Amino acid sequence: MRYFDAHTHLQFAAYDEDREEVFERSVAAGVGMNIVGTQVDTSRAAVAFANGHDGAWATVGLHPIHTSKSFHDAQELGLSFAEATAGKADRGFTSRGEVFDFAVYETMARESKVVAIGECGLDYFRLDDDTKKVQTEAFVAQIELANKVNKPLMLHIRTGAKGGDTSSVGDAYLDVLDVLKAHTRVQGDVHFFAGSWETAKQFLDLGFTLSFTGVITFAKDYEEVVRNTPLDMLLSETDAPYVTPSPHRGKRNESTHIPDIVRKIAEIKGLAEEDVAAQLLINAQKTFGISVGA
Repeated sequence: MRYFDAHTHLQFAAYDEDREEVFERSVAAGVGMNIVGTQVDTSRAAVAFANGHDGAWATVGLHPIHTSKSFHDAQELGLSFAEATAGKADRGFTSRGEVFDFAVYETMARESKVVAIGECGLDYFRLDDDTKKVQTEAFVAQIELANKVNKPLMLHIRTGAKGGDTSSVGDAYLDVLDVLKAHTRVQGDVHFFAGSWETAKQFLDLGFTLSFTGVITFAKDYEEVVRNTPLDMLLSETDAPYVTPSPHRGKRNESTHIPDIVRKIAEIKGLAEEDVAAQLLINAQKTFGISVGA
């Protein structure tokens, strides 16, 4: 194993037709992976897949958008919104949102191949009246679970609507920092970090790594943070099936594209690609408490 995808969703419906083939391609490319849950059923599926495959690990948790009525993503659950809200879904989706069941998630969290809790955090992109309170309660509960089982957090943080206006809801990154400082006794990773360097420094000070997706291959907004973050505090991720990097844009993403992301990190930092790949693999092992063969 030469690379590690810190955040992918191979259990999503987007891979129902060829999941094993996608995994085998990743193994052939030397990429290990952390398959991340977004609600109870995708978490269970992540654990089941990881348990049956060397080179795969799982993260279990409740995504903030699934704590209340949310946009239905067919790539995630494979059902139309109409089907899902008509009681025909067999994968746990509900337009009302999921209430975090501590006992259910604790059982999953204690599995040996579960390496983190999440993806959890705050998402202010689509915010209803009570969403912020509900998201915060679910986030704190997952921090408490991480503290109890002594496993790291996988953070999801997204600010307000495009344009970055946070005047009405606050800054999701700063709110997450406040919650972490009040509750967490563990560290973890900030998945798909999209904040400023000033904000990044505050997460780094808490011992959280920052992970970056294929978006860095076609957008320059992230380069300051990538350049300034110490190499031993960076992770690579795909967030597959989303955010496919260049030169593969327009296609479904998968973990085989991790080398493209590592190559871009090396370019931004002005370092040798092999050195960056080796250090990011070390970082993943440290962050998630795993041991992989080189």
